[in-house]
This record gives sequence, structure tokens and C-alpha cells, in this order.
Amino acid sequence: MAPKGKLLIIGGEDICGTALPDMISCKDQIKHLELLQELLPKNKRSLSIEVLTTSTEVHGEIKKSYTDVFTKAGFSNVGFINIINKEDARKEEYENRIALAGSILFCGSDQFCIASLLGGTGIEQIIRDKFTHDKDFIIVGFNAGASAITNFMIWSGGKEETLVNRDLRTCTGLGLLKNCIIDTHFIKKGRFGRLAHAVTMNPAELGIGLGEDTAIVILNGNEATCYGSGIVVIIDGKHITQTNIADELNGTPVFVENLKVHLLVKSCQFLLDDRRLIQPPVIAERAH
Repeated sequence: MAPKGKLLIIGGEDICGTALPDMISCKDQIKHLELLQELLPKNKRSLSIEVLTTSTEVHGEIKKSYTDVFTKAGFSNVGFINIINKEDARKEEYENRIALAGSILFCGSDQFCIASLLGGTGIEQIIRDKFTHDKDFIIVGFNAGASAITNFMIWSGGKEETLVNRDLRTCTGLGLLKNCIIDTHFIKKGRFGRLAHAVTMNPAELGIGLGEDTAIVILNGNEATCYGSGIVVIIDGKHITQTNIADELNGTPVFVENLKVHLLVKSCQFLLDDRRLIQPPVIAERAH
């Protein structure tokens, strides 16, 4: 069953880290949070947006800065749920808040913590049910929060330019977005190699790499539209013909033949299930 809810995935600097966001990051992310405001139906814009963090360092000053960013983007009802252990993830108060929220936002610096702390809890189930059945519900993923919403996610490794066999580690995410692996800071931090490695290891999964100042909106778990001034890189391993990724020798350089790559920019639309680009609106406009 295709989910009725919407996904907003934002690349670039995470405003929910453990340090105060800088002004450039704020300006970029305000634009994308304004997009969230547009996605919410008018009669649901007064509902709360709940920000889920998994950091012990999210103190009052930082929360105030985040609240200021959301306020400038048009939100007046923002809450913070800081989950640092399984006990927190099972609090009835938090479950009730998420059940009433119009949107939730995953952020933080560690996707493994997000998936492991929320996995198997009531909070995860409430989010999954709302996302599956509520067409007005929106899940937002920043940085690690974006990586955690997929079936598989990159956990560690993959920092070398050459793909090295058995160097990259992937694990299970929350599984809200099926058959995808997401990586952010994709251009600035040179992460093409590690996402290509992850897709080669898991060829049924579609790799999505978001550059800085870039966001994608996904409807029905399938229809992706690009926003922002950066690029989105799609890596498709379904047509790989030769690779040594399954060799037993650790440390062996990995080769891959017929790895497919798509580059998307603002207004491009891409069908994740069909793995194909829909004609961008800008091309259609030129035809007239």
C-alpha cells in the first residue's frame, strides 16, 4: 500500500545540530521550511510540528534559535521531543503529542541513534500509521534524519575515494521510504563514492544524494520533485552487469560496470518506482 502522507527531505546544513545554526544555514533552511508550510493544508497549519532529536546537548538556547527559524518560516506551534533512551521513546506524553501533530521533523547528527532508539516503539508505530493513512501528514528529514527514514542507511565507513570491499557498513533504518538509501551533504563532502558503494552492495535500493540548498518532496512514496539551487544525484544499481563486491577479500578495490546515474535540478520530477525522469516543467515551457 502506497503511503498517503508526504515526505520533505532537506539536504545541506542541519539546523538541529549541537551548535547554534549560522545565518547562511538559517536562510537556506527557512526557504525549505516555507515549502513545508505550503504543503500543509490551510486548515492544518495551526497544528503542531514536533521536532524529534536524539541528543543530550539540545539545551534551551539552541531550542530558542531553532524556534526563531521556524517562526520566520511561518510556524507558531513548534515542540521539541528529545529522546536519548528507550524509556523516552515509550513515554505516553510523547506518543500523544505525535498523534496530534500535523508534521514531525527528524534531525540530529546520528542516523543510527534515531533508528535504534525509535525502532519497535509506540512512537514509531504512530508515525508509521499516520504516514500510511493521513494524506495531510508530513514527515521532514534533515541530514541524519533524512538518512534514517529509509529501509537501509549508511552507518559508517566509505570515506576513501576508492571503494574498498567490506569498508562500508549499512544497517536497517525506519523503513518509511521503501527501496531507497539517502545521503546528504552529498556534493560538499564528496559522498558520491560511498553512496555508489552502498547501492552496489544493495542493488535493489535506489541511492538519493542531496547537495547543499536542495530539497525533494515525495508523494505517494514514489513521486519525487526537486527544489532549491543545488542538485540531486540518483544512483541506480539495478542494471549492474559486473562487480567484485561479493568477493571475500577485505580491502580489495571495488569495480562496478553499468551503474546508472541521474542528475536532477529544480523542478525535475522523478518516479522512484519506475526509476525514470519525468520531463521537467522548464523544458515544457520552452516548447511554447
